[in-house]
Amino acid sequence: MHCPVCPFPCLCVQNLLSEKVDQMMEWSSRRSVVRMNGDKFRRFVKAPPRNYSVIVMFTALQPQRQCSVCRQANEEYQVLANSWRYSSAFSNKLFFTVVDYDEGADVFQQLNMNSAPTFMHFPAKGKPKRADTFDLQRIGFASEQLAKWIADRTDVQIRVFRPPNYSGTIALALLVSLVGGLLYLRRNNLEFIYNKTGWAMAALCVVFAMTSGQMWNHIRGPPYAHKNPQNGQVSYIHGSSQAQFVAESHIILLLNAAITMGMVLLNEAATSKGDVGKRRSNFLSEAIVRSVSNVCV
Repeated sequence: MHCPVCPFPCLCVQNLLSEKVDQMMEWSSRRSVVRMNGDKFRRFVKAPPRNYSVIVMFTALQPQRQCSVCRQANEEYQVLANSWRYSSAFSNKLFFTVVDYDEGADVFQQLNMNSAPTFMHFPAKGKPKRADTFDLQRIGFASEQLAKWIADRTDVQIRVFRPPNYSGTIALALLVSLVGGLLYLRRNNLEFIYNKTGWAMAALCVVFAMTSGQMWNHIRGPPYAHKNPQNGQVSYIHGSSQAQFVAESHIILLLNAAITMGMVLLNEAATSKGDVGKRRSNFLSEAIVRSVSNVCV
């Protein structure tokens, strides 16, 4: 490559590349994830020369954006970037950056990007390909999954180190202490431990919570419902099969509970000995099960 200003081939290009690498290393030494606006993104990520790969998280972290998924994804992204920054394999071949919509809206427009968060890999040579965009909807945004994707795109292996979190241990210890205290206080009256109905109700609560999507709500943090700003119509069921609202999971929970209650009533009526009232409840519970099943279908 010949420089149009300098008579020496590649000399200016090498100086420019060295300056860019030094600047990126300086920023990375201060913070594992380098924040970029539009100018920095175009100069250090898009424009050549560049002999390093860049992972960019496009996000919207400002409170007014109300993007809970962005905050959760940012936490995982920070864990991954810190694992790379403080590992023995750290080098100037890979950098982690972030572009917030309120700081680089022009970048979003330039890339025709209308959703956040989005992870992209900008290779050291050439333009990003389709595989350089992380499939967040299908894989999720866990640090381990991001590290695997980066290894496939850059051959850089990152071992994820998570900071210790003792909140779960403390909560478990408090729960065990509470249960132990109750058992000690009622040590002379422990018949409730052998109550099959109580254990069955507890098991059903766990099953209803898991099958209705409560764990998905905890991970993704979706809104309770969606109100259309144009016509004011409220939607309680998401239009996509890959997402849901909190209200939708509550509806599923109630439907599952109704089906289970109908099955219990059917079983009770079937085991009764000629009781007319129970036989009538048999037909009633059967009707409940059928109607609720039709609604679910």
